[in-house]
Amino acid sequence: MSSALVVGYDPQAIPGVDGEALRAAFDAELVRFGEHGIDAAMTLVVFDESAESVLVASLTERPWDVVVVGGGIRKTEQLLPLFEQIVNLIRRHAPQAAMAFNTSGGDSVEAAQRWL
Repeated sequence: MSSALVVGYDPQAIPGVDGEALRAAFDAELVRFGEHGIDAAMTLVVFDESAESVLVASLTERPWDVVVVGGGIRKTEQLLPLFEQIVNLIRRHAPQAAMAFNTSGGDSVEAAQRWL
């Protein structure tokens, strides 16, 4: 079975956003991975000193086939340093994994499938 790790920005850390609704959508996307025969997990990070250790722990948990980086991290200009950190951590700690990029939390399966 193929495996995918989805890296997203923690919606609870975004002011003015319904974090619970976004988290429910993320959980639904994880269910969709299973429906497509992909074993998936999600790691949510925030832009602070904890991001690296949280991500490294997830990246080294197992040999992932693909790591999907969420659009919320990529598309937000203020998060560019976090995006760069994530890409470099993937290269360093999961070099066997392809990198994929979604446009929203609802198309992570399709992003992963492009590389599986």
